[in-house]
Amino acid sequence: MPIIKIEKLTSQLKTTRRNTMKEILLFDNTEKRCLLELTRTLEKNIEHDFINKGYKFIKEKNTTAIREGKISRDSLGFNPILTDLHTACLVGQEIGFQSEIIASILLNRCVEAGVTDIDEVKGFFGEGVTKILSNIMQINALYAKSPTIETENFRKLLLSFTNDMRVILIMIAGRLVMLRGLFNSTDTDSRKLVAREASQLYIPLAHKLGFYKLKSEMEDLALRYTESEIYAELSRKLEETAASREDYIASFIKPVERKLKTLPHIRFRIKGRTKSINSIWQKMKKQQRPFEQIYDLFAIRIIIDSELQNEKSECWQVYSIIADMYTPNPHRLRDWLSVPKSNGYESLHTTVMGPEGRWVEVQIRTERMDAVAEHGLAAHWRYKGVKSEQGLDNLLASIRDTLENLGEEKATDSKFKMELYKDEMFIFTPKGDLYRLAKGATILDFAFAIHTGLGCKCTGALVNGRNVPIRHVLNNGDQVEIITSNSQTPKQAWLKIATTGRARTKIRQSLKEISARQADMGREAIVRKLKNHKIELEEGVMDHLIHKMGFKRLTDFYQKVADGAIDMADVLKLYQTILSPENNIDEQSRKAETYTFNNEREGKGSSDVLVIERNLKGVDYKLSKCCAPIFGDDIFGFVTINGGISIHRKDCCNAKQLQERYPYRIIEARWSEMEGGTALFPVTLRIVGHDDIGIVTNITSVISQEKDVIMRGINIESHDTLFSGTLSLMINGNIKLNKLMAKIEGVKGVKQVKRV
Repeated sequence: MPIIKIEKLTSQLKTTRRNTMKEILLFDNTEKRCLLELTRTLEKNIEHDFINKGYKFIKEKNTTAIREGKISRDSLGFNPILTDLHTACLVGQEIGFQSEIIASILLNRCVEAGVTDIDEVKGFFGEGVTKILSNIMQINALYAKSPTIETENFRKLLLSFTNDMRVILIMIAGRLVMLRGLFNSTDTDSRKLVAREASQLYIPLAHKLGFYKLKSEMEDLALRYTESEIYAELSRKLEETAASREDYIASFIKPVERKLKTLPHIRFRIKGRTKSINSIWQKMKKQQRPFEQIYDLFAIRIIIDSELQNEKSECWQVYSIIADMYTPNPHRLRDWLSVPKSNGYESLHTTVMGPEGRWVEVQIRTERMDAVAEHGLAAHWRYKGVKSEQGLDNLLASIRDTLENLGEEKATDSKFKMELYKDEMFIFTPKGDLYRLAKGATILDFAFAIHTGLGCKCTGALVNGRNVPIRHVLNNGDQVEIITSNSQTPKQAWLKIATTGRARTKIRQSLKEISARQADMGREAIVRKLKNHKIELEEGVMDHLIHKMGFKRLTDFYQKVADGAIDMADVLKLYQTILSPENNIDEQSRKAETYTFNNEREGKGSSDVLVIERNLKGVDYKLSKCCAPIFGDDIFGFVTINGGISIHRKDCCNAKQLQERYPYRIIEARWSEMEGGTALFPVTLRIVGHDDIGIVTNITSVISQEKDVIMRGINIESHDTLFSGTLSLMINGNIKLNKLMAKIEGVKGVKQVKRV
C-alpha cells in the first residue's frame, strides 16, 4: 500500500531501468491517478497525529517493497496495493477512518514481502494494529492459491474473528473491491467463480451484519457476472423508464412533503430510490412476471431528524399521515421499531396505493436508524450509548452460534446461506423473556433455544393459552409455555420437525448418546445371558452371529436387544450353534476365498500380500480413520465384519489389540509403487507452541510454499502463553510429510509437531 506522490514516483522511475520496469509493471497511468486520489482521500480523513507519524512509516515501507520488486500482481491480475487502498477507503466510509484499521490494511503486504515484521509494527503502532494485521494475513494465506476458498475454511476463519467485527467488515469490503475490479477482467471463469462465492458467503454475511448498502452492490455485481444477459436487459429497461419513474416519485412525494411541513416539530427529508437490479430480478422470478408488470420498482424513504426519546412516536405520527393520504396494504406493514432485527435494523415499512393505482413502499425511520440501515451495527460506534454494546454482543453471539451449528451439521453453501438469510420472529415466555428465532420455527426449536434439557423433555406447549403439539409452527409475538415429561426422550423423527441448526444439532447429539447407552445395555444383557450358561462372549463369534441375523453393525444389534425386539433365547441358541465343533467355520479361509491378492515372492517363501493402489479391483478396502495411513507408511489389512478390508498403519493405536484378538483376520499389505506421488491423502497434525503474534501466519506460510500439499483447515486455541491446535492437510506421502513436519518444527515458537 504505498502512499506516494506522483512526482516522487516519477523521480523513482528515472533511477534505473530495472526499477523502472518493476514499477511500470505494478502501476499503469490509470492506476497512478487512482493511487493519488485514494491517497488524498485517506490523508483528508485520518487523524493529524497519525498522518505525521504512522502514515510516513507506511509510505516508507510500501515504497521500499515496490522499489525492490517484492510486491506483484495477484492471480487475477489485480494490483494488491490499489486493492488494499480501495478496501481501506471503503471500510473507512462504513465505520469511520480509524487509524488502527487503516494501518493494518495498508501494512499487510509489507509484512508478507518481508520489508517489515510484526514486532516492528507492534513497537511502532501497538498491539491493536498487530492483532488486526495478523487476522488480515490469515485471510491472505487462504486466498494465496485460489481466488475463492471452501466454505469450511471460511467458517472456521469467521469463528476466530467474531470477537472483532472490524475484521469481518474488512473481508466483506475486500471482496466488494474485487468484484468491482472484475468488471475489466477478460477471465470469464474467474469472474463467475468469485461472483458465486460472494453470493454463497459474503452477501449473506453482509445481510446478517446489516451492511445493506454493501450487500446490494455485491448482489448486483454478482448478477452482472453470472447472468450478464439478464443484467444488461434489466439495466436497459430501467434506463428507458428512468424519466417516467422520476416523475412518478416526484408526484408521490410532493403532497406528502407539503403535509409534513405543517408539523413544525418534525424535521425530515424525503428521498426516493429505485430498487437494485438484483432485487427486481428476484421479484420477477418470485412473482413469475415480466419487467413491465413489476410495479413496485422503487421505495420512498422518509428520514426524521429526531431526538432519541421521541423516535418511535414521531415515526408513527408520520405513518398516520401517510395512511390518511394513501390507502395502506394491511398485510405489508413491517414494524421493526418495537422489536429491531438482530443486526440492529430499525424502521417502519408500509406499502400504500399511490397515484395511478400503483403500489409504493414507504420506509419511515430516523437519521440514527438510517445510519444503522446503511452501515449496519458498525454505525453504533458513531452513536455511542445507543444500544451499541448490547446489540453488537447479540449479533456476534448470533453469528457464532450459526457458524458452530453449521459446523456440527457439516453444512453446504446453500445451508450456510439459508441460515444467514432467514427472516426473524420474536417469541415470549410466560415471564416476558424474549427469544429470537428464524421464521418457520416450531415448538421444538423454541424449547431447544431455551435449554437443551428442556428440548429433550418437550412433549408440547401452551401457545397463547392453547395446547399444541411439538410440530406446531410459531408466529411472531406468540407467548409460549413449554410442557415437559420426564419419560420423554428425543426421537429420530424430531429431525424432520426441527428447522433451526441449533435444535437439529442438539437432537443429533442426544440421539447418539441414547444409542450408545442402549448399545451398552444390550451388550450387558448378552454377557449376563451367556454367563448364566457358563459361556464367555467372544467378539469373533458375535461378528458371525449378527451376520446370520441380518445386522451390519454390532451397535444396531445391541440396540435391538436393549429394546426387547430380539428374543434372548434365540440369540443363545444361535451362539451355541456357531460355537459347536461340527459347525465351526474357519473364517480366515472363508475371507480368503472372497478376495484375490497379488502373490509376492520374497526369497524362497511366498505369502499373500494386498497391494494398495487406486485402481485396485475385486477388493473392497478403505483407509481406516483411526490412524489415517498414507503412502509410504508400513501397513496391514484387517478383514471387517462387513466383509471389506480396513487398512491400518502398523503403529496404529489399535494394531496390537487387533493382532492379538483376531490374528486370523490380519492380512499383509503394502503400497503399490505406482501410487506414490499420484494421490493425496488426508493427514492431521497436532501443533503446540508459544502464543506469539504472527506464529499462525508463519506456519501457514510454510505450508503454502510446499507443492503437493493442500491445507484443508486449521483450529487453534490459546492457553495463557501457549497455543495448541490441529492442522488438516492433504499430502502425497510420508516422505513429504516428514519434511514438512521438520520445517514446521523449525518455525520460531513451535515446540512440538506430532501426527494425530
